[in-house]
Amino acid sequence: MKLNEPQEQAVHTIKGRVLVLAGAGSGKTRVIVHRIAHLISRGVDPQSILGLTFTNKAAAEMRHRLESLIGANVGKQVTLCTFHSFCMQVLRKEIERLGYTNQFSLYDERDMNRLIQQLTREMLGHDGELPSLGPTKAALTNAANRGQTAEEGTWHDSFSKDLYGRLTSSLRAYNAVSFDSLISLAIQLFEEHPAVLERFQERYQYLMIDEYQDTNPAQFRLAELLSKKYQNLCVVGDDDQSIYGWRGAEVKNILNFKADHTIKLEQNYRSTSIILEAANAVIRNNQNRYDKKLWSANQKDEPIEVFNAPTDIDEANAVINRIIRLHDQGLKWKDMAILYRSNALSRQFEVALMQASWQKEGKWMRGIPYEVFGGLEFSERSEIKDLLAYLRAIANPLDQEALLRIINVPRRGISDAYLDQLTQANRSSNTPLWNVLEKAAGEKKALSAFVDLMKEAALRFKTPPLADTLTWLIDKINYKKAIEEEVKSEKMRAFKWENVQECVNALAQEEGGSLQDFIANTTLNRQTMQNKSKKGHEDKVHLMTFHSAKGLEFPACFLVGLEDGILPHEKSMMQTGLEEERRLFYVGITRAQKHLTLSMARTRMRMGKTSPTNPSRFLFEIPKTLYKVADHKIFA
Repeated sequence: MKLNEPQEQAVHTIKGRVLVLAGAGSGKTRVIVHRIAHLISRGVDPQSILGLTFTNKAAAEMRHRLESLIGANVGKQVTLCTFHSFCMQVLRKEIERLGYTNQFSLYDERDMNRLIQQLTREMLGHDGELPSLGPTKAALTNAANRGQTAEEGTWHDSFSKDLYGRLTSSLRAYNAVSFDSLISLAIQLFEEHPAVLERFQERYQYLMIDEYQDTNPAQFRLAELLSKKYQNLCVVGDDDQSIYGWRGAEVKNILNFKADHTIKLEQNYRSTSIILEAANAVIRNNQNRYDKKLWSANQKDEPIEVFNAPTDIDEANAVINRIIRLHDQGLKWKDMAILYRSNALSRQFEVALMQASWQKEGKWMRGIPYEVFGGLEFSERSEIKDLLAYLRAIANPLDQEALLRIINVPRRGISDAYLDQLTQANRSSNTPLWNVLEKAAGEKKALSAFVDLMKEAALRFKTPPLADTLTWLIDKINYKKAIEEEVKSEKMRAFKWENVQECVNALAQEEGGSLQDFIANTTLNRQTMQNKSKKGHEDKVHLMTFHSAKGLEFPACFLVGLEDGILPHEKSMMQTGLEEERRLFYVGITRAQKHLTLSMARTRMRMGKTSPTNPSRFLFEIPKTLYKVADHKIFA
């Protein structure tokens, strides 16, 4: 396909600082690849071109396209990789100048958590259970993302500052670096050793950065250092799709980019005009953005469909019925996606998909294949596994696997060594573990409290409502505090807690049945879907968050749970603001190619209680001429 005029301009503008504002579906990857090929055709050494992006998948896609365009021999000479991968290459060659050896270890999050806990205990002189370190870990990550030292950072307390300094020196002593510090160490190397920086500036005289709106301060600083000598920096991105403020991205990096040339790619090759008009109408309400307007040569097709279901269960069933109708009309399951603001919303749709009936070649089928993208299926998430293990052990104390999972979740001070003694006694005497625990309860206060808790829970679960008892259990074990201690990110804490609430909702909907029935149904559904996935079915409905959907496209998209408090998300608005939430909605809309459905529920279950909702304020920003309001029920 021939490049359009703005794309041609972006490809042929090869000198200076170039800003390419690439709207959704405007062919930005194609432009980047053709620009690299054009540079080489103009005599630029392919080894002097550096392309940086955020994911290995994006880098691999660029390389594949480039090698298809100019041949593998030349294409392989271009450096295309992620920021972290590039910094790893730099540090492997030069890190000895910072007091490490080039055989350094890269610590993952689990390694870092252990080291942080060890240093915290040393600093506090405390061997017992530690308080929540979530805010402290978040502060450490934020400092690393900003490329700051302990002295430079803005700290909410002196302990975090001191810990960051200790962490830095300990990592050097262990000849290890963290994933978060790869970029900040490369910056330190370049700033403290100008000769090293100049060598890399000479090597990479042409720098291109993909998804520039997602850069954090450290990535911004790295790009400025590398491009300072020759100023051949081309950044490609879309401020309207900046949705990662919660993990350190700063949209001001693209909004304030000092460009010699600014080129807008506004022709969209993905969606119908009516979908793009809706997206434009929504995003123009943001104040901090470049003025641009997506358009398409595709003719206007069907209007957007909007419906408001009585309950969240009705909403899920209504969406699945529409999916079946589209499937009957010729779309494949994989052509359709259900998008939501939070992964906790997926459960109702998973249940509806598993229970759906549809016809195939005149035969009735049960269950629609699906996959949860960018997250585990609901019952496979760790917090749900914890709660289900409690319920399994309460319903059947002989369930040893469940007991072993929960005996120290949340932490009760039952050491691994002591637990090992108990399990050895259990195995050697061939006595059920629960009986061993009951017998040993008098030896240890924490074990005695656990046994009493399980007995009390078993009595309570004999009397409905079961959801109220689960709420009591969650409070009794202080599971919310356990989440706060385990997880560093406020967003992930909120996500896990929403999943816990959804588990209560699920049990509330089983009222009338027994605890054993609920556990059996959950396990059966999980096993059924696991067996389906093992058969290698690729034709599956996609379930994913708006964040996970970025960069993807589908013939039919269902944006669900469009209610104030969910989108915009009440907590996220406080952290990253209303404009980022609106950009998230814009990203969701622009994933749809032909069919777009927007849905909400008038009531939604929260912690086992039904609560009224209000439609998302963003829905009122779409002109009424672009959508039709439909009954949630559809009839064949």
